[in-house]
Amino acid sequence: MADPINIQTLKLLADDFLDYMLIEKSLSQLTILEYKHYLSRFITWLEENSLPLSPSSINLDTVRRFRIYLASFRAKNGKQLNKNTQTYHIVALRSFLRYLGVKRDIDVLNPEKIDLPKANPRMVNFLNNEQLIRLMASPEISDDAGLRDRTILETLFSTGLRVSELVKLNRDQINLDRKEFGVRGKGNKIRVVFLSDIAADWIKRYLDVRKDSYLPLFIRYGGRKINDKAGEKMRLTARSVERIVKKYSKKAGLPIDAHPHTLRHSFATDLLISGADLRSVQEMLGHESIRTTQVYTHVTNKHLKEEYTKYHGRQ
Repeated sequence: MADPINIQTLKLLADDFLDYMLIEKSLSQLTILEYKHYLSRFITWLEENSLPLSPSSINLDTVRRFRIYLASFRAKNGKQLNKNTQTYHIVALRSFLRYLGVKRDIDVLNPEKIDLPKANPRMVNFLNNEQLIRLMASPEISDDAGLRDRTILETLFSTGLRVSELVKLNRDQINLDRKEFGVRGKGNKIRVVFLSDIAADWIKRYLDVRKDSYLPLFIRYGGRKINDKAGEKMRLTARSVERIVKKYSKKAGLPIDAHPHTLRHSFATDLLISGADLRSVQEMLGHESIRTTQVYTHVTNKHLKEEYTKYHGRQ
């Protein structure tokens, strides 16, 4: 592709890349929006600094200058970009360059030459057994909505599902006899998910009181009832599940503001503390890389706890 490239051409290339990531890589809409934001910031920065807009002109010095810009960036409220957000910008840029080189045959900088900034370690919030008991006991199960909410909480902790995966579940895909089912997660990756006896029992109780024939496993009870045979318009949304978890987190008096991912963290932490190996937990969580799962190891090292208990003098 010949130089020079104008701003509109570069934006069109970025749009093509985002379409590719959505269709071919099956990234979530949220991730696509984040990538779009990061690339738009990079393209705007190029234009405002009168830098070449051709992808072939992006070199390591360009990336270095962009990283300096990100490190010194101030939002309107004066807030800086944290280290992780700065890293996500560079991850998006590397992915864009990889797409241009591999899929569009454009001569660009090898993305592997771009080092990623060292991100701050993630803090993992999880619930201990006593907190989980309080949370699970919070819904009032005498009504249908409360029974549904208890079932949602039990299912999230039993399976480690992402909230986006939970709300896509249909009642006919849950095998309560085998206590397992398949789920399609990030990157279109399919994995087997297991149910505990307790979670399976709550799902059965919840489905037994359902009088509808809607396909979704979890449906809403508030709002206008819509004449929708399949029940898609009655399907509970991810935002609604987030509100449900937050509601019962407050009701239970938990010390943290719990959300669906807190129960996913609790699922992984519980398995690792009980002795499960990291690779198995990686598979159950649907993580593509073992490095993503390793975020839990700093809170689940049984050996260190045993050594502390054995040798610390004031027990």
